[in-house]
Amino acid sequence: MKKYMKYVLYGLSLLILVNSCDLNELPEATASSKAIFESASGLELYSNSFYEILPPPDEGNFMVDDNSDLIARQNVSDLLMPNALSPVTSSGWTWTNLRNINYFIENCENSPVAEKNHYLGIARFFRAYWYFNMVKRFGDVPWIDRPIDVADEEKLYGPRDDRFFVMDQVFADIDYAIDNITTNSDASSTRITKNVARAFKTRVYLYEAAFRKYHTQYGKEGTASALYEEVIQTANEITGFTLHPGATAYRDLFLQRVPFTDETILSVRLSAALSVFSSRNRRTISPTYGNRPSLTRQFVNMFLNQDGTPFTDKPDYKTTPFLEEMKNRDPRLAQTIRAGMYMRTENGVPIIAPPNFDQSHTGYQIIKGCYDERFPYDDESLNENAHLIFRYAEVLLNKAEALAELGRMTDADWASTVGALRARAGITGPTLTQRPTVADPYLMAHYQNRFTDPVMLEVLRERAVELITEGLRPDDLIRWRLGNLLADAPMNGMYVPALGEYDLNGDGTMDVVFFQGERPAGATAPVSVDVSAPGVGRRVLSNGTSGEILWNPGVREWQDKKYLYPIPEADRVKNPALGQNPGW
Repeated sequence: MKKYMKYVLYGLSLLILVNSCDLNELPEATASSKAIFESASGLELYSNSFYEILPPPDEGNFMVDDNSDLIARQNVSDLLMPNALSPVTSSGWTWTNLRNINYFIENCENSPVAEKNHYLGIARFFRAYWYFNMVKRFGDVPWIDRPIDVADEEKLYGPRDDRFFVMDQVFADIDYAIDNITTNSDASSTRITKNVARAFKTRVYLYEAAFRKYHTQYGKEGTASALYEEVIQTANEITGFTLHPGATAYRDLFLQRVPFTDETILSVRLSAALSVFSSRNRRTISPTYGNRPSLTRQFVNMFLNQDGTPFTDKPDYKTTPFLEEMKNRDPRLAQTIRAGMYMRTENGVPIIAPPNFDQSHTGYQIIKGCYDERFPYDDESLNENAHLIFRYAEVLLNKAEALAELGRMTDADWASTVGALRARAGITGPTLTQRPTVADPYLMAHYQNRFTDPVMLEVLRERAVELITEGLRPDDLIRWRLGNLLADAPMNGMYVPALGEYDLNGDGTMDVVFFQGERPAGATAPVSVDVSAPGVGRRVLSNGTSGEILWNPGVREWQDKKYLYPIPEADRVKNPALGQNPGW
């Protein structure tokens, strides 16, 4: 890793990449074009700069799901806060990375290097990756596949291209990458390979298929099935990966500095030697630094019982206290949040660590991806665990969703996708080998009856449980045209039967006291939660002196125009032909 990072940094030192947002500015090189484009080492050196497009080391992709229907967080995002997002405040209309890629492609195409198509494949993978994110954010965008000359006013000041035309170009770039990248996999899980491009293809095609199916205003529903078929075919072409085994494999995957390469297809690795860290513990656990993201009870209820039956089939599930609701559940639940006798360490000394309401809004306190050691990770940004960008579990879920959408899921398909994930987790029962035949009413209600097929609903359950905090949930809601869940889903927490003290892990020690007005004089719990006054930044109980905890981060609002961000006003002033997205 250290050698690779130094190689990347050395490559970047040779290239001065522009920072302006003007489309006509090109990268300038301090090294000669010959040194870069007439040797395989030069092409590799330049292509290393594209990896900067991947999620940044400090934040990775773990914060993305904070703004979803499954997680309660400290504040309301600009997307959901009334009147916060506008053409004046919008951002992201930046083109530096694309100019860098296109400059490389134009010169590499004329290179005499025998291996140039491999590096062109890498460049076109990253162009597809960049454009996919731009289309998701803005819809119609200009398709630019070459450096733009300062005199090319048609491109510089032209209109945006139709999003579906642009996505066709993205598809072509991905297929080129698959066909021309020469390596199937990488021992470090950090390099772009054929299988990385295939995994990315399953994600892109699934997104686009659902977008076309559920955003019916575009009239593209008839093209969705072919895209779902591509997801299935491409998933089947990915070889050399499996689900990492073990009783704690699910949590262990996200704690490794060197990722498990049997399941990890692509990762961003960190390095203490190079002072490259993330802030995962700090942003998740610190009571002052981050969002204090916490799972909602609405989501926790989706986790199955360990025997594969729905927890919400229990007649008293709505009034089951935390200590009881954690028993005999899908083992991934206790690997995602603090539950049972979860232990942390302080300077290496084990300590019992029940949910801490000073650090968690709902009590469902996230541990996925967070070190158990408190010092120094909770207080400083020093995590070294790799960010997983693509892993085999997602590929299986992408395939399962495509099969469910097409109505083609067999018991064998089920067992090799959803069933395999549940078996790895430690769930038992017929759910491992048999497709469901009865639609879960709890899931139907959560998804507002958008989905009623029993198989599809269980695929969605598994997708939510398996992939939480991996940065995919907001995109899922957008492609399913369920953006309103971003604002409407309750930020609810544990059920509290009555005011008073509670032992949250069964060790005989009180952990939290809920009260109204003044803390009870005889209370021994170290954490106090006053549930007397509703308001922003406050918690109350749904029935006044009992019920679910309700967290209020502030007013959230959804309007359908928010499926696309507005084009920033400053860029429209420069080029009025860009127009504006509907409703903005």
